[in-house]
Amino acid sequence: MTDLAPFTAAEMVQRLCGELDEHMAVEQQLLSARLAHAARLGDMGWAEWNLQTGESIWSDQVYAIFGRDPGEGPIHLRDLVGHAEPVDKASLDQLLWTVVHRSESGEVEFRIRRRGEVRHLRAALDPVATGACAAVHGVIQDITGRRRAERIMSESRSQLLEVREQAAEERHMSVALREAIMPGLGATIDLPHARIAVRYVAAGAKAGLGGDWYDAIALPDGRVVLAIGDVSGHGLPAIARMAQLRHALVGLAMTGESPDRLLAWLNDLVLHRLVETTATAVVGHLDPATGVFTWGQAGHPAPILVRDGVAIQLDPPNGVLLGATLNEPYDLAGVELREGDLLLLFTDGLVERRTRDIDEGLALTLEAAALLRGDLDDGLDRLIELIGGPNPEDDTCVLAIGVLG
Repeated sequence: MTDLAPFTAAEMVQRLCGELDEHMAVEQQLLSARLAHAARLGDMGWAEWNLQTGESIWSDQVYAIFGRDPGEGPIHLRDLVGHAEPVDKASLDQLLWTVVHRSESGEVEFRIRRRGEVRHLRAALDPVATGACAAVHGVIQDITGRRRAERIMSESRSQLLEVREQAAEERHMSVALREAIMPGLGATIDLPHARIAVRYVAAGAKAGLGGDWYDAIALPDGRVVLAIGDVSGHGLPAIARMAQLRHALVGLAMTGESPDRLLAWLNDLVLHRLVETTATAVVGHLDPATGVFTWGQAGHPAPILVRDGVAIQLDPPNGVLLGATLNEPYDLAGVELREGDLLLLFTDGLVERRTRDIDEGLALTLEAAALLRGDLDDGLDRLIELIGGPNPEDDTCVLAIGVLG
């Protein structure tokens, strides 16, 4: 076996230089590939215009940005303005003059038309001076996607603002309508022998009005008509029917007739004037001289009586919902109220939830009602919170009557 001759120093240096050149070439290729990849991702490229020789050089990405075949060569700097949209020609021309004649760097946005599509470009140009200005270097970026996204965001903000303004207007109209139909909603009513507080919470706690209603009407003979009800349906149709029913009761109550007679008249109204409508209601007379509350109901939850810290639901008299039939009578029931008693009339939105059984809701209401003490206004707020807060799917109305001495 022949021994290999050792490398001379010159050969070793030559070999190392060759390996270094090869390594540098690989690194250069990797760097070029990375820069090209970054240019594609950023949709940008570079250009150089020699002002002395007239020679122009573009990177591949600039050709792609302008939609220009590389075989056509670059666009000369003096011809660049001619490719801009008419409205942008002046600003681009001003930049070119500043760069070439004043040797100052600058940026400009302009639009071109590429294959019939308007594209937004940004150009950053720098003069290269060797005594006199000899060349212009530039970076050109297609920012069409960014401008499109900004336009979409602006349009979305405008639409959102319109929706908010419309919602605010609807809330304003809803509140105005509520005041027209049930003025003073939620206000406390002071009577000689009782204090009445009301809570009306529209579905989802919105400041509006639905099919639920209540009333407290003082009669000439000293009695007070207390009523609460719920009309089927949602939206403006339900509000319109609710208003008709409530206003009808206000007029009928002035006859002084008993609650069962009032319910029968309301049933006639629903059957003959409010077609394809049903409603529930509790109507009662509170006589301050005797403390007796005489009441009837039409398919509505019976009132809750709170006495000495114990809450019970009263046994309801017979009565079908309004609009069901003409052949079923409405009966009466009575309860003698004492000083310190609390009577709660409420709509089913208080106790009914899709996520729980109605018996569970009623049990929670009885527990919360037994805790009512002191100020009725604060008490009703606590009552609604303790049983789950505002009902997201149905209106809630509670009428509380506190019996005074």
